Amino acid sequence: MATVDAGKRVLSGMRPTGRLHLGHLHGVIKNWVKLQHEYDCFFFVADWHALTTHYGDSHIFENNILEMVVDWLAAGVNPGSASVFVQSHVPEHAELHLLLSMLTPLGWLERVPSYKDQQERLHEKELDTYGFLGYPLLQAADILIYRAGYVPVGADQVAHVELTREVARRFNHMYGRDAGYEELALAAIKKLGKKGAKLYSNLKKAYQEQGDHEALLKGQALLQEQQNISLGDRERLLGYLEGGGKIILAEPSALLTPAAKMPGLDGQKMSKSYENTISLREPIELIANKIKKMPTDPARIRLTDVGDPKKCPVWQLHEVYSDEETKLWVAGGCTTAEIGCLECKNPLIGSIVAELEPIQKRAEEYEKDPDIVRSIILEGGEAARDEARVTLNDVRVAMGLTNW
Repeated sequence: MATVDAGKRVLSGMRPTGRLHLGHLHGVIKNWVKLQHEYDCFFFVADWHALTTHYGDSHIFENNILEMVVDWLAAGVNPGSASVFVQSHVPEHAELHLLLSMLTPLGWLERVPSYKDQQERLHEKELDTYGFLGYPLLQAADILIYRAGYVPVGADQVAHVELTREVARRFNHMYGRDAGYEELALAAIKKLGKKGAKLYSNLKKAYQEQGDHEALLKGQALLQEQQNISLGDRERLLGYLEGGGKIILAEPSALLTPAAKMPGLDGQKMSKSYENTISLREPIELIANKIKKMPTDPARIRLTDVGDPKKCPVWQLHEVYSDEETKLWVAGGCTTAEIGCLECKNPLIGSIVAELEPIQKRAEEYEKDPDIVRSIILEGGEAARDEARVTLNDVRVAMGLTNW
């Protein structure tokens, strides 16, 4: 039985959509760049997930994957700090998904909020498929195969992480109780020493009888500090602390990310489907022209008409990119008609260009030699497989599927 410190591991992925835009940068990638310096991070291209809604289309993968990973790297994702890989290059995801599907109740999948939401939103597609129903479980396998303690998600995706926790809990309950489990756990407690054993027992009682979550955290920390117990005993005592079986699959927690506030050129959420995006590698001249043509407060027909920033899509971008001094200047000039709309847009153009120019320079280097990107993906996949194999072996052994 191998173990990792799940509390120091993060997993996150994106479907291969090709080149990214400012919404991706501010909603996901900047957070990844920060997390990679704080956690052991695994960032993957979710190509199997793309198949759940785009099956039958074999032309969206290779180019989209390369283009997207180029943007990840150019925006600051460091393959020296995080494992960058493609989901389908690690077949252990699929095997764990299969094994977990044997014990996951159908009702758990049907109640995931996004199941019916996406069926309604993508009504033009035939989504009454086995793969689409099971994609939340595939997400669970993606997380559990790396024993990730944290998954950065928005509030709308918390339900997926909760399903993952339920699946892990069910698996551990079914397969974490090896022969003589109680006796082995009691024997392991004695190895903590008199003082440690008493503290562990008190914390276990406080959590199981009083629901004291702080006691659970203290008990977990106590076990992580122990140097004189085996990895197997540590996993067994972690499970015994919670009242379940040995911890084979770690329960992850949602690492809530701030809601993306990146508006599109029309004031709606920035999205390729709305055709209102600014791509990370878009020519600077085109970016400037797009912003200059952005709609403003419809009440400002003439230069002398006063405006209301709250009704202007340009103001929404200022809230993301401009400092307080600039925002005060924009708000004051707009509401008094002291500045025109084009004048209001100029500092915004400067701020966006300043952010994207270094990203574009780094991207050019990867565009010149795409084999470097392929090499990064392959190396990341090998590192990911090494971790995934360990977890899958523990799962197979627990389920009695030993190798002959």
